[in-house]
Amino acid sequence: MRRKGILIIVSGFSGAGKGTLVKRLTEEYDDYALSISATTRRPRPGEADGREYFFLQKEQFEQKIAENGLIEYACYCDNYYGTPREYVERQLDAGKDVILEIEIQGALKVKKQYQDALLVFVMPPSAEELRRRLVGRGTETEEVIEKRMCRAAKEAEGIEEYEYIVVNDDLETCVRKLHDLITAAHNTPGRNREFIENIRTGLEGEK
Repeated sequence: MRRKGILIIVSGFSGAGKGTLVKRLTEEYDDYALSISATTRRPRPGEADGREYFFLQKEQFEQKIAENGLIEYACYCDNYYGTPREYVERQLDAGKDVILEIEIQGALKVKKQYQDALLVFVMPPSAEELRRRLVGRGTETEEVIEKRMCRAAKEAEGIEEYEYIVVNDDLETCVRKLHDLITAAHNTPGRNREFIENIRTGLEGEK
């Protein structure tokens, strides 16, 4: 039976460690491809086209929107960000599980298009630990931290829309749990319809 990739949508509060988790997962296992977003913002020092982002001109990005070439997109601080459809579907057809790291609103939009997508929400062990991690970054003001905590409180209202949560307490344990969830997801009946129908057809022929 040919293995088709699953689109895995990973969301979580800022500071929950979802970026670190996804990075570690793709380093540890070969089965995953991390979706590369397209953006109209300028590359930062050290960033390369096709690695961190696909860097596009505004006109190129808007053409992709018009051609339905993006799974989802949004505009932040006068720049577009979006997920190229062609890249994701090429990886899925090759049998790779594609990880898409986006926020809740985008995740639910993608789920409407890809009903077999797997939604996972990364949680901190506690609200206190989330604040501690944000403070521990040492890169944000107290005002920004408060905004992130307020946003987390709003995002928490949508967690029930996800199929699984993973608590990022110990990173290595969390990586294994996420990998196990994805492995199990490959074996659900809904993701094996063709195989099930082939078995049914074979059984009919044996009557």
